[in-house]
Amino acid sequence: MPGSLFEHYSDADVVDLIHDYPLAWVSAGDGDARHASLLPLLVEQDGDRRVARLLGHMARSNPLYATLTANPRALILFQGPQGYVSPGLVSDRSWVPTWNFAQLRIEAEVRFEPEGGDAALAALVEAMEAGRPEPWHVEESGARYRGMERAIIAFRAEVRVVRGRFKLGQDERPEILAEILRNHPDPALTAWMRRFNPGRCPSEASAA
Repeated sequence: MPGSLFEHYSDADVVDLIHDYPLAWVSAGDGDARHASLLPLLVEQDGDRRVARLLGHMARSNPLYATLTANPRALILFQGPQGYVSPGLVSDRSWVPTWNFAQLRIEAEVRFEPEGGDAALAALVEAMEAGRPEPWHVEESGARYRGMERAIIAFRAEVRVVRGRFKLGQDERPEILAEILRNHPDPALTAWMRRFNPGRCPSEASAA
């Protein structure tokens, strides 16, 4: 069981953070970050709606490809909503500033799929274009597409361990939390703060 107040979260919190913030640092699992790369990843869930795999792709020329081929263990880091919280947002000037954030540290085993480039690219484009008035499709790239597809390698990262930390105001007094939620300029951060503090500041809800 997580010991910290900030380490209590659900499987849905993990899935939604990756969905909302899909760009992750991927590096060798032995701690060697020389070839760490930022890569967009998509969640694949198991029957219990937990994160089972992460679908992605990288350039075949990326040194990380050779590194993970030799040793498939990977460390994957997601950064979710984050932001500075100023004392200027609250009425108590003795309150000290802080930084709120959400993060995931995932240990995984990478399996490359040389024939999976088409599916990986189509899945990423479909996910990123969802909700747009005129979503783009890979077929629209025409003759350029095949050359681009040959230059990448798809992979699935089988998730072994997930460690999260969601520092989102759970330790604040209700009246301070309410003021931060009313006054902080980042709506994404405050939305996640509300998610992790249900019912803790009714005055904020009534003032909205």
